[in-house]
Amino acid sequence: MPLAPRPSVPLVALLLLTAAVGPGASGCKRAVRPELGQDRTVEAGVPVELGSREEGAEAVTWELGDGTALQQAARLSHAYARPGAYTVRALHKGEEVGRVQLSVVPRPVLRAVPAGAQTALWMPRLRGGVEPLVDFYERLIGPENARRSLEEAPLVSLVLRGLDGGPSVVDPEEGFGFFLLPGFDGVVALLGIQEPAEAMDAVVRELEEAGHRVLPQEDGSARVVPGDGGPPLLLFVDRGYLYLAVPESPDAPEEGEPMQAQLVVSPDPEVARRAVMGLTGPGLSEEPLLGELRGKVAEGSVYLYSGARPEPEEEEGPVRGFFASLGVGPEQLELDGFLASSRPLWQSAGAPASALLEQAASGPMAAAQLSVPPEELAKLAFGSPGSPRRERTLELWRQEGLDAEALLKALRGDVAMLVYFDAPAFFRNFIRNKRPEPKGTVVVEAGITSAEAVRGLVDKQLQDLSLGFTTQSLPDGVLYRTKVREQPVELRITAQRATLLAGEQLEGRPRGDVGTALRERFGGQAFGAGHVSVMLDLGQLRADLQAPEEVPGVPSGQLDAAQAFTGALLEQLTPLDSAFLDLSLAEGGARLKGRVSLRGAREVSR
Repeated sequence: MPLAPRPSVPLVALLLLTAAVGPGASGCKRAVRPELGQDRTVEAGVPVELGSREEGAEAVTWELGDGTALQQAARLSHAYARPGAYTVRALHKGEEVGRVQLSVVPRPVLRAVPAGAQTALWMPRLRGGVEPLVDFYERLIGPENARRSLEEAPLVSLVLRGLDGGPSVVDPEEGFGFFLLPGFDGVVALLGIQEPAEAMDAVVRELEEAGHRVLPQEDGSARVVPGDGGPPLLLFVDRGYLYLAVPESPDAPEEGEPMQAQLVVSPDPEVARRAVMGLTGPGLSEEPLLGELRGKVAEGSVYLYSGARPEPEEEEGPVRGFFASLGVGPEQLELDGFLASSRPLWQSAGAPASALLEQAASGPMAAAQLSVPPEELAKLAFGSPGSPRRERTLELWRQEGLDAEALLKALRGDVAMLVYFDAPAFFRNFIRNKRPEPKGTVVVEAGITSAEAVRGLVDKQLQDLSLGFTTQSLPDGVLYRTKVREQPVELRITAQRATLLAGEQLEGRPRGDVGTALRERFGGQAFGAGHVSVMLDLGQLRADLQAPEEVPGVPSGQLDAAQAFTGALLEQLTPLDSAFLDLSLAEGGARLKGRVSLRGAREVSR
């Protein structure tokens, strides 16, 4: 069979060209194929680059899928204000020549904070986070006081307006916070927004209504001159977040200070703006230390991070950084924090738990315990061994005739304080003098190893104060007695402890292990060895006020009226039931636990 004739080279080229440009094409013009990339996820407020990078590329019509007007260009940059799924279409002469799916997600607030920030306080998501926090704050200090104080904070008024259900430029899926930057003496507030221009206008209106002068700048920012004459603020927008850089006002010069010292240069908020505008990558969100500490702390509504960055001339300390979360419930606010250190802050075995808490009168309205080795106490009071501060402090003590080193060696490192409310004495004084003056008893006890150094310090202080006192020898020590503001004060010093009792003797109260009761109430090993713990119990104060059924010398009718008045006054002042804070050693640093409870939380927990 004869072979078919081979097509000529020009015919092959024509067929290939026809396949390239499609049927019906004429000439040799190339098809328009703009570069759109793969379907992908992008962040709200962050510009997306679309189109061809080639010089001289033909313009196409862009349909961006978010309701904005059609745009014609070979290449464009566009930021989506709101999260969602968007289809981008490129059109040429009415025909679609490309499309891409973009999933727009909220931009995390920490990605909008420069990586060099030293400290940041933030709420990751406004929706679901702001409401319980504002509700708790309003219950704690009252709605009017809460709103007034919140609206004084930068940008918070925009957040509150969104909570009220009115029109808002705030993005409820993004965050809000504050941060500090090296080189800028002040604080920067940031808030996730949906419409940059509208958000700027809203803040400018509020600033002007508050009496500030706003000066728009050519770069789109606004300089704010405070009405009180303080240093100018700077308002600007960047990639879906609104920023307000607030410089710290310089301290007023003291009277008689040289004129040269009074010439203080105000901090420049442009430093903060340059840091934000130059931010690339993940910002503070992927700071290694923050990531390390985040896994050690419970989830919450609000977070605080602070990284230790000593100045070049300063010696690096053991503390590396701190991270904490704040969880908010209807009746309680829980704090969980971790302090990272490069070496143990102190040896937990170096100080015992307080003996005072093991056997004390029940029902204190406040309690505190410090269980820290004596040398660590000395570092707090005098400075590190050999440091200039410590040498100066010790020399001042020597000039007063006191041996601070000997006193240091006499301490065991356990100190505790208990505060009791004396309701009968309070009501007697209230009815007699018509003034609600607090009455009660304070007990402070410190463990010691030598009584001589402590007695020397006490004798010296009593002489310098010219305070009348008496002493009484005891089988195991000495007892000092005096009066301060007509209140009896006793100081008992024995070989093992020094105990101060200010106020009346605690008679009629049952005694027991107060430390164990506090641990059962607040959890963990609080008020134990190696812990620094503090507690305030206004619920106990309320119970003490209502407890007396009769008070000698006070008519029952007047007692009932006084109890009703003081109870109502306390309820009006605060709904706080209790507050608690505890610091203890943990592997790699120390853990901080805290709790603030409103009235009713104790009954709920039971």
